[in-house]
Amino acid sequence: MPIDTRVLMAVGIALWMPAPAVAQDIPIPSLLDRGVRGVFGGGDKEREPGAYVSPSAADLVPDAREVGAPSLRSLQRFDPIALPADPGQLRAPSIDLPGLPAYAPQNMPSRDMIRSRATLTLEARLTDDGESIPHGLIWRLFSAIPGLDGRPSLIASSESNIANFEVPTGSYILHVAFGRAGLVRRIDFTGVKTREVVVLDAGGLRLDALVSDGSEIDASKLTFDIYTDAEIESERNLVAGDVPPSKIVRLNAGTYHVVSNYGSINALVRADIRVEAGKVTDATLQHRAALMTMKLVREPGGEALADTAWSVTTASGDIVRQSVGAFPSMVLAEGEYVLIAKNRDKVYQRIFEVQSGHNVDVEVLTSSLSDAPDALIGSGD
Repeated sequence: MPIDTRVLMAVGIALWMPAPAVAQDIPIPSLLDRGVRGVFGGGDKEREPGAYVSPSAADLVPDAREVGAPSLRSLQRFDPIALPADPGQLRAPSIDLPGLPAYAPQNMPSRDMIRSRATLTLEARLTDDGESIPHGLIWRLFSAIPGLDGRPSLIASSESNIANFEVPTGSYILHVAFGRAGLVRRIDFTGVKTREVVVLDAGGLRLDALVSDGSEIDASKLTFDIYTDAEIESERNLVAGDVPPSKIVRLNAGTYHVVSNYGSINALVRADIRVEAGKVTDATLQHRAALMTMKLVREPGGEALADTAWSVTTASGDIVRQSVGAFPSMVLAEGEYVLIAKNRDKVYQRIFEVQSGHNVDVEVLTSSLSDAPDALIGSGD
């Protein structure tokens, strides 16, 4: 098979020139791209084009030895590997650490967690010789050590008549509530099964009210406010408000200031009442007031006029109540009042008297014109 003359010339030049020149000047990729058949004669198949290097860019190709590229020549001998002259000894850097204990304590569970906890049983009574309270109790057990916010943390709670707490040994703050009555007590629990009796020293208060003639008062218009006892009114604290009649309020034994409200204007009665421990104290207060119904009519007993504004004042001119309607009702304490009505830019006036227990209709005739100023006429509740 004939060998291409160009191939023979390329091989001869490669053997005649030194190794660096071979790596720089001969386009080796072009020979490899041609394949074996192209080197030794590829038959009648057309030779494929190879890589091309511009003559002007040949000088820009660096020497392989300068850039650290491996040489294309074969190794003639085993070259020694250069080693550092004095590698020295490796040393760890110095680190400043804070003072540490000689040993770390083991995180072992406490004995209170391992062994079974004993039961702390609590029972409440109203008096020392009284019976156990059957219901209505709220037990709260707090830790004696305050938390981060300065308040004791709640450990356990119960609403049964006899509370059973399984807690570890320690000191606790007990709060038991029985209605408005309550007690705070410190308990030191030793871890042994214990049963303690808590004496609340409390009783009950049941309130009601009547008018001076002995007639009953509508329960929907009667409420009571219970305050702590103090000589100065500003120093009294509200214990229970808006208490309906005939309801038993559980209180600690002691004296309380009671305010009875008949209606919502000026009919009220005050009294100091003492509550005995273990007993229900019944107290009935007496009001001197009456329920009054206002009407503006053209004649006595006539139909009430709608869209009427009302104003009730005392004899000295102090406003007691203002309202709007055909016939408003209000509870007033016993005494003398002035009633002013305004309808269609006309003002009417009448003086009337309230007698305790006499619930009546107060009629104002349209013939009773008045020169009262409009400032006394109310615009509604």
